[in-house]
Amino acid sequence: MKVHDRADQGALSGNRSRSAPRWRRLLTLALTCIVMVPLAACLPPTPGEPGGPGGPAPGPAADLSQELTGGNGAFIGTAIPVDLAQAGYVQHEYAATGTATSYQAVGGLSTDGRWNFQPDTTAPYRTRVLVREPADAARLSGTVVVEWLNVSGGVDADAEWANVHEEIIRAGHIWVGVSAQRLGIEGGQVLVTLPAAGSELAGKGLKAIDPARYGSLNHPGDGFAYDIFTQVARGLRAGAAIGGTQPRKIIAAGQSQSAFAMVTYYNGVQPLTGAFDGFYVHSRGASSLPLVGAGQNAELTSALLAGSTATFRTDQAAPVMDVQAESDLTSILGSAKARQPDSDRFRLWEVAGTAHADAHLLGANAQNVDCGAPINDGPLHVVLKAALHALEGWLTTGQPPAAAPRITTDDGLFPSVRRDADGIALGGVRTPPVDVPAVVLSGDPGPKLSPICLLIGSTKPLDASRLAALYPSRADYEQRYAAGIEAAIGAGFVLTDDRSALAAYARPDLVAG
Repeated sequence: MKVHDRADQGALSGNRSRSAPRWRRLLTLALTCIVMVPLAACLPPTPGEPGGPGGPAPGPAADLSQELTGGNGAFIGTAIPVDLAQAGYVQHEYAATGTATSYQAVGGLSTDGRWNFQPDTTAPYRTRVLVREPADAARLSGTVVVEWLNVSGGVDADAEWANVHEEIIRAGHIWVGVSAQRLGIEGGQVLVTLPAAGSELAGKGLKAIDPARYGSLNHPGDGFAYDIFTQVARGLRAGAAIGGTQPRKIIAAGQSQSAFAMVTYYNGVQPLTGAFDGFYVHSRGASSLPLVGAGQNAELTSALLAGSTATFRTDQAAPVMDVQAESDLTSILGSAKARQPDSDRFRLWEVAGTAHADAHLLGANAQNVDCGAPINDGPLHVVLKAALHALEGWLTTGQPPAAAPRITTDDGLFPSVRRDADGIALGGVRTPPVDVPAVVLSGDPGPKLSPICLLIGSTKPLDASRLAALYPSRADYEQRYAAGIEAAIGAGFVLTDDRSALAAYARPDLVAG
């Protein structure tokens, strides 16, 4: 399995024209709206609601008119390559150009997130965006998910796409990955290293990885990343890079370091721009991505060690769906310190038995990591898909996602997760692998510690005597596990479409007949 994906063949090619002329795509979309969906879905948004008047503020938009071609094809760090052609999707890559503004915080960064950002300096930029969309315009949902690509591993990575692409594809959403941070373009220090094929490219940046394709790019520094992200959203809202389709909802998304950026954006930039209709935040830490000067990469290490705790502000229209793995609460991220109550604009799901990065996200690369115990093999991505679905429904109908109990923690200078006698976390979003266990899924790492090991949790077997005490027979285990699936679906934390995906985490082979 590759650490990077060069998708420039067949239907994935950035050199191929779209599957239909723009006029045909727009006509198909219009007819779809008239014939196939309820009339209310075709009406303009209500003033003051997401996407309506009083929402996005006017301002400069990124020029997304130039498609990037040549070189070795589109580059993205991923361990989960997806056959887009089979899924009925196409991929295109564009340069995003313009003049971006950096920000300065006036009055400090308060814990409640009610920050006051003001424009500071300006600089030209030329970065890249990657677009994946349905080949058939009739499948378009009207929602665009814009992911702030993650650079913690030293290359742009589509971590959110990797986790929720099944839901994006079956819903017909457009996904857009933005090279928002300087490291992805220009290179720089690598925060987390993963021994895998292609790891030698970490920290080099796109310009050095493929000069023929990306040599013209230029990133002025992470202080400008927030406005670059805004300008890309404005371009997309006008239909640029997506065939002229004007989306009804634009969702900002980010995982890990990019989730730190979502905190900064939501609290300081969104009040000025209203650029996004909703925010999908996955595995944030207790603090936020810092503002930095021109030519600088944001230093996440200082945010982890000395950053001030920040919650999401509660005075904005755009809702926030925040999903945290069990391991995010403690260890180096410490997100338990930034917990806040649910509200009509905020939902927090903490998923028991899950890790920041797990066997699913790492794919074949998991075999290269030795933490002294098998890494976490929990179904976090199954819950993440339900969370995205719930956020999209929240924006569409006004019905908020299900409320979830928090994982039980013991407070203190270093909070810890409270566990049952088997070592399984108490509370939080529950799934059958933790409520009907055959192994112990934990956010705690194995005995060999390293930056990557602190993030990937562990999977430890229950011994035969314990399994015999829990389950009188394999049939009993299977019956209880099946009931757990229905309970998770009924609670709103798993989608019906993912019943089989969750069933695949059952381990009846470990239980005596």
